[in-house]
Amino acid sequence: MIIDMNYWTKVFRKILILIFSIILIYGAFKLSVFYMPFLIAFIIALLLEPIIKFLMKKTKLKRKTSSIIIFAISILIIIGLLVLGISTLISESANLLNNLNIYIEKAYNTIQNITNKVDVSQLKIPEELTQTLQKSAEGFLDTASVWIKTILTNVVTAITSIPTIGVYVVITLLALYFICTDKIYMLDQIEHHLPELWVKRLSKHIKDLIKALGCYLKAEATLVLISFVISVVGLYIIAIMGFNVRYPLIAALLIGFIDALPIFGSGTAMIPWAVIVAFNGDYKLAIAILILWIIMSVVRQFVEPRIVSHQIGIHPIFTLIAMYTGFKVIGVIGLLIGPIILIILKNIYGNVIDKGVMKAIFDRE
Repeated sequence: MIIDMNYWTKVFRKILILIFSIILIYGAFKLSVFYMPFLIAFIIALLLEPIIKFLMKKTKLKRKTSSIIIFAISILIIIGLLVLGISTLISESANLLNNLNIYIEKAYNTIQNITNKVDVSQLKIPEELTQTLQKSAEGFLDTASVWIKTILTNVVTAITSIPTIGVYVVITLLALYFICTDKIYMLDQIEHHLPELWVKRLSKHIKDLIKALGCYLKAEATLVLISFVISVVGLYIIAIMGFNVRYPLIAALLIGFIDALPIFGSGTAMIPWAVIVAFNGDYKLAIAILILWIIMSVVRQFVEPRIVSHQIGIHPIFTLIAMYTGFKVIGVIGLLIGPIILIILKNIYGNVIDKGVMKAIFDRE
């Protein structure tokens, strides 16, 4: 049997390129976490770019002047929101930590009440199974309690580390200023320092990738911001009306995080919350939460087609696999990063995927 070394060399090279690409992307995201202030500045700059261009078009000002004006306005808004948000978050987190044991005790009582209301004899559920389920639920509450305490303690510790927060904020703002004002210069410098052959071969692919990823991040950030604003305003209104919503900012942040996850949505958090509140007998609050969720869903359905101008074209099952993989490899932040890596791989290997991955690797050309 004659082995075609030329064929297997090509196959091996394609596999190596695929593996190298995955490692390179993983390394890039590790670096992006390390350089988080610059990543945040880049995302904010993407959101400000249309406003800067609009101001340039209407006033005929140069890019640097328009960027400085928009940057100054943005700084005032960001600093105001940071001061208000941080002070509120510290207060709510501290209160939640102090009262967490009370809420866990209420959750225990709720589980016991639900178990007592269920007629086990009619459902023909073995009593041993019911006790096992009840113990599992209580064990989950214990784990959740420890997890929540750890997160809240870390949040309060991080926020109260004023020097560290100050450094991050200053670096982010400076990076945002330079990205907005010197965007053209930075692009020219990157092109200047790359080999000419790389520029010719990769410029189109890099531009397409940045455009696709930038559009996705900008659209998602805008949608999540809209959901967060509606939820935080709605929850504060509900609290002002006298309903039992004691931690509206923390709840809004949780809703915003879940809403940022592909496949999931704000209903993933708000519907169970309404059900739990209803089980505790507070039907008015449950209805208020459901009304707020309906408002958020309607606004999102109205706004999303106007913001998301392209379809990613990835089936939800693959997005779910990417989220799970990201979670196992990186942690909670991997739920957000996993789908982004999937989008990058799809953009880089679009032709390979269209042809069929295994066919593209093993078919003889």
